[in-house]
Formats: sequence, structure tokens, C-alpha cells
Amino acid sequence: MRRLPKLALLSAAAMVAGGTMPAAGSEPAKPGNNRIYSCVDANGKRVTADRPIRECIAREQLILNKDGSVHSRLPPSLTAEERAEYEARERKLAEERNALAEAGRRDRNLLNRYPDEAAHQRSREAALDTVRLAIRASELRLRELAQERRPLTSEAEFYEGRQLPPKLKQALDANDAAADAQRDASRNQEAELVRVMRLYDAELARLRRLWAGAAPGSLGPLAVPGAGPVLAAQPSSSSGTR
Repeated sequence: MRRLPKLALLSAAAMVAGGTMPAAGSEPAKPGNNRIYSCVDANGKRVTADRPIRECIAREQLILNKDGSVHSRLPPSLTAEERAEYEARERKLAEERNALAEAGRRDRNLLNRYPDEAAHQRSREAALDTVRLAIRASELRLRELAQERRPLTSEAEFYEGRQLPPKLKQALDANDAAADAQRDASRNQEAELVRVMRLYDAELARLRRLWAGAAPGSLGPLAVPGAGPVLAAQPSSSSGTR
């Protein structure tokens, strides 16, 4: 049998999907024949109609009698390659629908948590205070380490040009390591302070649009400068950062 070109197959599939052409081994949809078409679509949802179902063009469809019994089956109308392409498109559409639903959920959470700008500002200050406390603690610890080092440095000067006693050298090395670790922590805390401020700035810009009437989920991902999109707003508390 001569193989039909792909374009012809797609055209035939579209005619089946539109209810204008029956698949092989099935009867055409006729007004008043009391036949029901039924299938499970790409999202796992059962779909029924009085004609071939477009959403199930790549899936088997049951043709039911009026009493619900199976009259016949309508096989998939695509080749294996075409079905793979179709299902890939269906998956992409499903992902887009899920992303839109998640964006709406995220925006509704923001609105519930922050009914006005004052509530958002209180949350911002609480989050920043937590980071600022950590920064002050790091600064205090660095000063303590500097004080602890002074007598060690004075003692080391006595051994100038000679090998330090193991105990003194160990104490100096431990002080250096602790100070380096604390300076790293301070740099991380400063970066966290900037991150929190940027997050709250981005949230506030978004909230102002939502308060003005933008539909939840219509604004796309929450983009934070330097951090990329934030897909979901995280819960916050007055005792910690997000």
C-alpha cells in the first residue's frame, strides 16, 4: 500500500478531530444516532462528547450506546511520531496551566499576608532586624578575637627570629582561623541583608499592582534583581528571614 504523506495524515486526523470524518472501523457521527464518544485526555480527565473528541485525537476513544455500553472503539488517528509530537505539546500546555495556577496561588498568598503597605513594611523590618542582629554579633566577635590576639602577639615578639613554642603557635593559628571564619560570616550576612531588601522591594512593586486591581497570576514570576525569578512566595515570620 502506498504510504500517505505526513501532511495528508495530519489533515485526516484533523477531520476526525472535527467530527467530519470517521476513523477506520468506526461509524461516522450522525445527528440523532445516540452515540457518545468518551476518552481520558492527557491530564487524566474523562471527556465525553457527541462526536470525536479533539483532545483525544492521539488516544483511543470509546463509542458508547445510549445505555453506556461500548458500541465500538475509535483508534488513535496519528502515527507514532505524530503522537509523540502531540503529547509533547500537551505536556507543555499542561505545564503552562500549572505555572499559571501556581502564580495565582502565590499572588493570593501575598495579598492575604499583606493587606496593605504597612503590613509589608512591618514584615520587612522584622526580617532585616534579624540579619542586622547577626551582623552586630559578628562584629562583636571580631573585636573579641582582636583583643584575644594582642597578648599572643606580644608574646610572639619575644621569640622574633626563633621558632615559636607549639602551644603559642597553635593559639595564634586558632585565632587566625576563627577571625577568618567570622569575616566570611560577616560577608555572607551583608549579602543576605541585600538579598532580603531586594526581595521585599520586588514584592512591594508586585503588591502595588495587585492592590491596584491586577489579577492574581497575571504578572508572571516574581523577578528579584540579581536573583532571577522567585516562583513562590515563602512564608515569613517576625523571628527570621525568608
